Amino acid sequence: MPTLRLFAAVRQAAGVSATEIDGETVAEVLDAAVARFGPAFEEQLRACRIWRNGEPADPAEAVAAGDEIAALPPVSGGAGRTGRVAVISLHTSPLLQPGSGDSGGMNVYVRELSAALAHRGLECSVYVRRHSDRLLPEIHVEPGVRVVHVPAGPVDLPKESLDSTLDEFTEGVLADLRLNGGVDAIHAHYWLSGVAGHRVKHALDRPLVTTFHTLGRVKQGLGGAEPPGRARAEEEVVACSDVVCAAGPVELDHLVRLYGAPADRVQIVAPGVEHALFSPGDPEGARAALGLGSEPVLLFVGRVQPLKGLDLAVETLGRLDGRLGRARLLVVGGPSGRQGRAELARVRGLVASAGLADRVRFVAPQPHHRLATYYRAADVVLVPSRSETFGLVALEAAACGAAVVAAEVGGLKTLVRHGSTGYLVADRDPLSWARRVEEILEDRLTAATMALEAATVARGYSWDATAGLLAGCYDRLRQRRLVECLA
Repeated sequence: MPTLRLFAAVRQAAGVSATEIDGETVAEVLDAAVARFGPAFEEQLRACRIWRNGEPADPAEAVAAGDEIAALPPVSGGAGRTGRVAVISLHTSPLLQPGSGDSGGMNVYVRELSAALAHRGLECSVYVRRHSDRLLPEIHVEPGVRVVHVPAGPVDLPKESLDSTLDEFTEGVLADLRLNGGVDAIHAHYWLSGVAGHRVKHALDRPLVTTFHTLGRVKQGLGGAEPPGRARAEEEVVACSDVVCAAGPVELDHLVRLYGAPADRVQIVAPGVEHALFSPGDPEGARAALGLGSEPVLLFVGRVQPLKGLDLAVETLGRLDGRLGRARLLVVGGPSGRQGRAELARVRGLVASAGLADRVRFVAPQPHHRLATYYRAADVVLVPSRSETFGLVALEAAACGAAVVAAEVGGLKTLVRHGSTGYLVADRDPLSWARRVEEILEDRLTAATMALEAATVARGYSWDATAGLLAGCYDRLRQRRLVECLA
């Protein structure tokens, strides 16, 4: 069934931010929404631009289960704002659905954080590279948040070649900023955006805040193939940034130890979770909605790529004690690039050779809010990543009251409280993972206690709190002399 996602005034008229509504075309979905939400909603909807799966949609377009239809009202923006932030997200758009291609937790991060900053009075312009000929030059998502599509290189350029667009992209960002009266702070997300932000800082003499999300030297240490110049570029961005945001103590250590970041310029800023979407619910109802029976359910959510460890999740399923019944594994997400497609083929081969084809279900990437149904249906959420800066999947699962078994790496070491909200596993032996899963499946009291504690811990994380930290950071930077570098 398609999902209708609503923003700003049209969201207020409906009283919900997202809902599933049946229909065979975009027009039928919208007509059904009008019938459900009434005349006030219809009036707001008339002024909206309609998007389907991250691109402008025609009313006659056919829709399928899992499609996301977005209604975006026009807004004037800017009035009464206390500051302006240039949010740079070169390689991926906050309007795209997470879980496929290069879209993932960072899309959620940029989208939710920009909205939370706008609610605090900061006008955010999010700059992304134009990735489709159908995209409008800019789109106002809600009051105080607009996404600007900057032409830079061929629209279908693979991620591995995006560094070739940096000059054109940076000039496009600067042109828009000069046209619209400048900016108070620049916040870059990911290393490519950091390079662009570095250049924008020097052109406009404005402070640069950088959130890397992943670090090249960390991934290289785990055997990941990274662009030759990435680590050096990250080092230069670190040296130029007025503040570098770390998701937790582990990333702070990596920034200081591997990149020479001055500790007093690194600020821990944990991501948040949207509690209106991710909260405890009825597990049996969630299972029924997904067509599941009474068998134990393990869940993996995320892009399919070697670093995410989907193969370990499959091997864990194969090692579970048969006394627990025929447990099954749900895999929600799609491959990321050529490397991801190769990994998905390898994992499918592993599933077949282990005789698990009838116990592993591969599910296409889901609209973000619909993941809550999967978390609620799961007995255990597996996060077997080789590297994880924070672990947004683990946080969303916890907010839904799901126990997590995760790799003892990166931000997961802080987020998952071993023995309380789930378990951390230090090695990558499937038997070690299976034993921890069995402890949860065999003891319903342990499972229930972990679920309650996980939801309690998750309530300590919110996008409003994240935005509050950053708003204070931007404000302090107005009073400080900018960091100088040799660029």
